[in-house]
Formats: sequence, structure tokens, C-alpha cells
Amino acid sequence: MPYCNIWFSFRLAILAAGALSSPAAFAQAQPSPDNRDASASGPAAPTSDAATPVAPTPPKTIFDRNWVAIGAGAGYRPSYEGSDSYNIGPAPLIQGSVEGFDFGARGPGLFVDLVRDSKRANKVQFILGPQILLRLDRTGRINDIAVEALGERDTGIELGFTSGVAFKQLLSPFDSLTLSLNAGWDVAGAHNGSVITPSVSYSTPLSRAIFVNLSLSADRVDDNYAQTYFSIDAAGSAASGLPQFNANGGWKSAGAFLVTAFDLSGNALDGGFSLFGLSSYNRLLGDAKRSPVTSIRGSADQFFVGGGVAFSF
Repeated sequence: MPYCNIWFSFRLAILAAGALSSPAAFAQAQPSPDNRDASASGPAAPTSDAATPVAPTPPKTIFDRNWVAIGAGAGYRPSYEGSDSYNIGPAPLIQGSVEGFDFGARGPGLFVDLVRDSKRANKVQFILGPQILLRLDRTGRINDIAVEALGERDTGIELGFTSGVAFKQLLSPFDSLTLSLNAGWDVAGAHNGSVITPSVSYSTPLSRAIFVNLSLSADRVDDNYAQTYFSIDAAGSAASGLPQFNANGGWKSAGAFLVTAFDLSGNALDGGFSLFGLSSYNRLLGDAKRSPVTSIRGSADQFFVGGGVAFSF
């Protein structure tokens, strides 16, 4: 799940939400006193310089300076990748910006955006920085006796980068579209492989208190990753009763992720408490789908729902 870009778009949407209540957003739509009755009374009289409207100052927000958002929640997710059995687990949140550098949580991991864009002024913004991700798949709570017999996997530590570009004000003055590419390589010896994730994310505020973000993404893995989580050797077949299978790398999955956030004060610009909801659907592809781990003991359809409460300051 592209958490980095989701919460990056969350910040863009919060800033845009402030514009929804700014007088500048409606200046073009409102007739001036001099022109309102022009059709009935003839040409409007000249106006003095003193009557010339002055562009309003953009509203101040906590996001104009250093800020942090922390949150806690829970999610209902598959017990392993490819499972049709689900567990409830934590869904923590951390996101912030210090001296123009954005940072935040990604799955069970962290990222830092080292590009210091002007968040208000630029319609095109860039994302580039390091990321670290823990791979916890099949490290416990497998919930399937046959897959459990294949043995637990070690915790992976994937180091890599996050990159992308965000375009603001596409379909409205307040939306944003983010194109990104994230990559990670296991350095802990858990699978010794790589995961590359391209994604596209669209966010828009519905009011000063509500915003939504929809993201589409896909995962491409190498042979090492596929063999660790989806292959079954002779010993594993004897222990589990599942047929042997040799998995190759390729496109592992594709899906959609939806985020909804609601500020409890009705004004996201001043920080404070908010509620967030998360939901996703992923479809396993290729050998990840064909593996007996998925095709016999689990399901290629993977769902996730969750939510929680956050505090921004």
C-alpha cells in the first residue's frame, strides 16, 4: 500500500480544503456592487482606486510550519499474503514535516521526502527520498495448518527509495494527482529479493473537514521473493501435503486503496483530532496466484479494512 503518497496527498488536500473557505475561491463567481444591476441601469459608473478589491491573504494553517500527526487504529487483514483467513492487527500512523522535509509511516516502516517543495505555491511537486520497510508476511499467526507446516519466514528488512511527482489543480482548484515509484531490497536475508511498486493516487477535499484519496498500485517481485513466499519444495510438500511448486518472479499483485479522513472540529486547518478510514482490494497475479499456498489453501482476492483516530499539532 502506498502510504507515503496517500499521506503526502492528505497534506495537499488539507491545504486545498482551506481554499474552499477562502474569499478568493469565490471572487470570480460573485458580481460586484457596481456591475450587479448593469443590465437594468446602463453602463456602470467608473470606480475609484479605493474600491479596487484586494486579493485576500491565504488562511493560516498548522501545516505552514513544522507539524506532526500521530494516530492509532486497527485493521482487518489476511493472515498471510494469499490467505482466505483474516486477523485483526494494529494500524499506527505518523506523518509530519520538519524544516520542509516530509516524513511518515509506510506499512510497518518509514520514509523521508528530501525534496523541499513550496507546498502552497507549486502546482508541480516532487518526491524523492529513502524508505525502510519491515516484511512481516508469514512470521506468525498464519491461521492455516498446511501453510504453517511449510515453516515461518524471517522478518525482512527492505531498504530502498520512494520517488514521484504530484500535480495540483487538475479537475478543480483543490485536487491533486500523484505518480510514484517505490522500490525496496531485502538486506536481512529473509527473502534476499526486491519489490518494485508503481502507483497513481488522486486526492480531493470534499469540505474543510473531509477528504478522500484513491490509489491504484501494483507490485513486481523478483525470483528470490517469489520462491520464498510461494514456492514449495519436496520437504515442504511432505510436511504440508501440498504439491510441489516452483514460483518465478513477475507481477505479484494489483489493487486499489481508499483513504477517507474527517476532522472532528470541522476545520482541518487548525489540527487537532480526526478520524481516518482505510480500505483496499488486491488481486494476486502470476505465480503468486497459481501457488498452492493461494490456489488450494487461500484466495487470490485480498481485502483490508481499518481505521482509527489521529491528532495533528
